[in-house]
Amino acid sequence: MDARSRERAAVRTAEEIARIRAACLVVHEVLGELARAAQPGVTTLDLDRLAEAGARARGAAPAFLGYHGYPSSLCVSIDEEVVHGLPSARRVIRAGQLVGLDFGVVLDGFYGDSAITVAVGEVGPEARRLLAVTRGALGAAVAAALPGNRVGDLGAAVQAHVEAQGFSVVRDFVGHGIGRRLHEPPQVPNFGVPGTGPRLVAGMVLAIEPMVNAGSFEVDTLDDGWTAVTVDGRRSAHFEHVVAITENGPEILSLPPGEPLEPPDGGARETVRGARRLASACTVKTPVL
Repeated sequence: MDARSRERAAVRTAEEIARIRAACLVVHEVLGELARAAQPGVTTLDLDRLAEAGARARGAAPAFLGYHGYPSSLCVSIDEEVVHGLPSARRVIRAGQLVGLDFGVVLDGFYGDSAITVAVGEVGPEARRLLAVTRGALGAAVAAALPGNRVGDLGAAVQAHVEAQGFSVVRDFVGHGIGRRLHEPPQVPNFGVPGTGPRLVAGMVLAIEPMVNAGSFEVDTLDDGWTAVTVDGRRSAHFEHVVAITENGPEILSLPPGEPLEPPDGGARETVRGARRLASACTVKTPVL
């Protein structure tokens, strides 16, 4: 167990939550630009440059650039890549791919972080279902983000939703608290036992980010030291929102106020389906950038 895992989760004031929201909304706007730009023939380095420019134009700085040595502003993970895909001038986006876009900024001393996965052109039924199930898993976790619940309830909600659909949740990477640092306590796994883990209290702010594989949950890291891929070569999807725990229910800081949690194409919202399943006890994992 590292020192970070022994820290207590911060309880934020209303002013602090508003500042986290401001950073998250910069991320939301930039991700919208990136989703529109992710077209056949565009390189992942093109997207990285667009992300950095978009952040700086809004008075923010990329949060990932230089973080623990990460060399880029954006993570672009395609198809079997799970997270932390390194942008490259040699990586050209093609029609039929799933492209994961994970981006964060720091604005006036507070961090924002979010991720989406987009389909480039037409994709097959399994890929479409993978996107829908991953979005639904995020919605299930957000719905469980209530004062008095525990972190394990969030992971259990994700796991139950995903496994009921025949997919698997990644164990090696987890969500995290966020605020004055990109990664703060508590760690937020996408698997778990209901009623276990730190208790949620109003004022906590969490980055909840299901990573869902079409096949096995096992992942490996490429020789670049960053890009995580599925061991079996099947596709993965990743969605992330930053959520404040409030007495009135979960508040998604990475969406404009009043905007519903739903697919970017306006499709039907996902709900929790299936009974919750028990999982192995949470251990210290690697937070996602």
